[in-house]
Amino acid sequence: MTTLSEEKRRDLEAAAFRRLVDHLRIRTDVQNIDMMNLAGFCRNCLSNWYKDAAEAEGIALSKEESREIIYGMPYEEWRARYQTEANEAQKAAFVANRPKEH
Repeated sequence: MTTLSEEKRRDLEAAAFRRLVDHLRIRTDVQNIDMMNLAGFCRNCLSNWYKDAAEAEGIALSKEESREIIYGMPYEEWRARYQTEANEAQKAAFVANRPKEH
C-alpha cells in the first residue's frame, strides 16, 4: 500500500466524504430508514458525526446546522420535499436491525 502523509490521508478522506454527501443529496429517493436498515447509518448519523467532530475541535455547531451541512438545506425542508412515510416492513426491519450506538 502507498504510504501517505497524515495531511494527504486527511485530504483524501475529506474528498471521499464530500463525494458521499453530494451523492446523498442527489439520491433524494433513498430514504433514511432504508439506509439504516441496510447499512446501519443514515444522513442523520452523518450529521451527528459531523457535529461530534466539530465539537471535538471546540467548534459549537447545532444539530440543525450540522443537518443542513449534510442535507444541503434545512432538515425540515428536506423532509417536506423528499421523505416518505415508512411502511410497516421498513419499521419492523428498523426495530430488528437498529444499531445500539452510532
